[in-house]
Amino acid sequence: MSNTLVLDVDGTLVDTNYHHTVAWLRAFRGVDITVPAWRVHRAIGMGGDKLVAAVAGDKVEQDHGDALRTAWERHFDTMIDEIQPLEGAHRLVRAATELGLSVVLASSGKRKHVEHYLKLLDPGDIAWTSSDDVEDSKPAPDLVEVALRSVKSSRAVVVGDSVWDCEAAGRAGLPSIGLLTGGFGEDELVDRGASAVYADLDSLRAELSDLPFAEVVEPNA
Repeated sequence: MSNTLVLDVDGTLVDTNYHHTVAWLRAFRGVDITVPAWRVHRAIGMGGDKLVAAVAGDKVEQDHGDALRTAWERHFDTMIDEIQPLEGAHRLVRAATELGLSVVLASSGKRKHVEHYLKLLDPGDIAWTSSDDVEDSKPAPDLVEVALRSVKSSRAVVVGDSVWDCEAAGRAGLPSIGLLTGGFGEDELVDRGASAVYADLDSLRAELSDLPFAEVVEPNA
């Protein structure tokens, strides 16, 4: 029976959450809208198609949504060379594969950004997804479900840094593991469904064999 580790990327394997926050703030300021940084940060991890309305309201999404997403991408691209893997990212993936686990990356990021992260992470030949592969972004379960289909897994657990990862896992019928690396608190992650929360990737790596893998249920099965 195959066990699969479904890993979020932004904020989980690469240290990007605050870069994303700054890029969104600059995008909002470009259309003369001011939103507090904490509110933007709280939304990082959900898809960009949902973030604008979540932090600034439906009217802003209606009037400026597409322009804001274009501006966010432009601002983020200027910072992408500053991005670094989080400590222990490569060790985690290597340890998981050595244990015989399948590893798949389920990222809400754009394909070009994920490809850049893969060069930084050097994870070997593993499956991965991006926002380009699904119609509905996190906290919808689509990314998790597409990721699992790519490895034909029978049991899985989802690892992420945001409440949106935990929600996506729950909607896919899977347990989730939270990390504090994205800036969300332990209580928040547990409240949204995390079975356990780790401070960093090396702490998680030490307990890989004890993770709560659960049977994968096919959508609409």
